[in-house]
Amino acid sequence: MSSSNPSVSRLEPLDISVVVPVHNESGAVAGLVQEIAAALDGWAYEMIFVDDASKDDTHAKLVALKATYPALRVLANRKNAGQSRAIMNGVLAARAPVIGTLDGDGQNDPADLPALLQQLNRPDAPQGLAFVGGRRVKRQDSQAKKIASRFANQVRQALLRDGADDSGCGIKVIRRELFLRLPYFDHMHRYMPALVQREGALAEFAVVNHRHRSTGASKYTNLGRLLAALTDLGGVIWLRTRRRDFGHVDET
Repeated sequence: MSSSNPSVSRLEPLDISVVVPVHNESGAVAGLVQEIAAALDGWAYEMIFVDDASKDDTHAKLVALKATYPALRVLANRKNAGQSRAIMNGVLAARAPVIGTLDGDGQNDPADLPALLQQLNRPDAPQGLAFVGGRRVKRQDSQAKKIASRFANQVRQALLRDGADDSGCGIKVIRRELFLRLPYFDHMHRYMPALVQREGALAEFAVVNHRHRSTGASKYTNLGRLLAALTDLGGVIWLRTRRRDFGHVDET
């Protein structure tokens, strides 16, 4: 924790860069910006909202909020490229050594970010800890969505054994230098624990709050999500088989 001033100098080290991908989330962004600022009061932070070619006034609302929230940065994809690309673009632009992510629909609670960051950076953390992901114990979704998600998580856990039983949870923290070493592909954000472990780092999880969606609509159908998950799962399994363990790099 470095500063209570959200408008810290561009030269001052930051504790965390919060990256939020948004697409047609006009009704959620103002409240989410306000909540992030409140949750990270006392920390040196920036929040980077990446507008993935929204068709509503999401981008205009975010730009207007910059006058009130100096820690807010707004990026915009010229073409819709999906959540993983939006997150990647935000991480590339980020200045902090730790990245936090949130879904843009407001269902993740920004108040959970400090606890995840503290868990990642605690003095007694195991060597190599680089990722802490959220676990939604009390999900505020439809029964059909929860059943589909539970089935998908059981399948991926049986095959990947990465310890993640809630791969769709959008709130997480990860060390930026590690994130940038991960192989990029569409939907990679759903496989972060397995990809982190592929790089020889450790992943942990923590229970987080989950809220009802107040505005907007889900970008995926249950069937579409399942078909994408099965395709991506095969790709992640292949990536893990192609890893070569180098131990550690020593400079002499």
